[in-house]
Amino acid sequence: SRNCDRSIEECDIIFHQGAITDTACNDANHMFYYNYLFTKYLVDRAIFHQKKMVFASSASIYGVDGYPTSIYAWSKKCAEDYGTQKLGDNFVSLRYFNVYGPGEKHKGKMSSVAYQAFGKSEFKLFPKKPKRDFVYVNDVVSANLVAVGAKGGVYDVGTGTNRRFEDVLNLMKIKYTYCSENKIPYWYQFCTKADKKRMLPGWRPDYDLEKGIQDYKKYLSSSN
Repeated sequence: SRNCDRSIEECDIIFHQGAITDTACNDANHMFYYNYLFTKYLVDRAIFHQKKMVFASSASIYGVDGYPTSIYAWSKKCAEDYGTQKLGDNFVSLRYFNVYGPGEKHKGKMSSVAYQAFGKSEFKLFPKKPKRDFVYVNDVVSANLVAVGAKGGVYDVGTGTNRRFEDVLNLMKIKYTYCSENKIPYWYQFCTKADKKRMLPGWRPDYDLEKGIQDYKKYLSSSN
């Protein structure tokens, strides 16, 4: 649109954070329209106006055995590939791992377990104890700021360690039970962990899970 193009022309750098984040969505047309085609438009305008872009990508791209397993992951992979090919050094793609922290209320069922479980006496988890690299939103913000001066490329944004969802609820002092195995989606990733060698040069996370949950609990308590 004209307003979007004017904003790109007037900005110093593009932080492209918007996307359909419902990983369970099976509507490929809907997913690719917003996650790929809109990104393609932004990349094309960035080329025209000679702007740099920092793109919010996803660790879901790693999928299982290195291949995306969901429509969401493929939409992110295609968008990332287009930006990398067309913008080159002016395109920095940040593959976020499991982000949690202030500002996720609007994500609903796609919000973090920490947010969904807060205030509950008990919460249901998937069985088999999957592991995730939980990264606090403050660290995601700092990664974006470092990316402004980074060389174009694809980088991991996580802690470099993975923890169980049970660890999150234990830190929040919330009891948990397990749902049945047939509730687990076929595309589900059972283990994710950022590769420290793939992180942005000059950036490292400041929050481990203990520090992040402690800070987030204070925020959630003050917001309710």
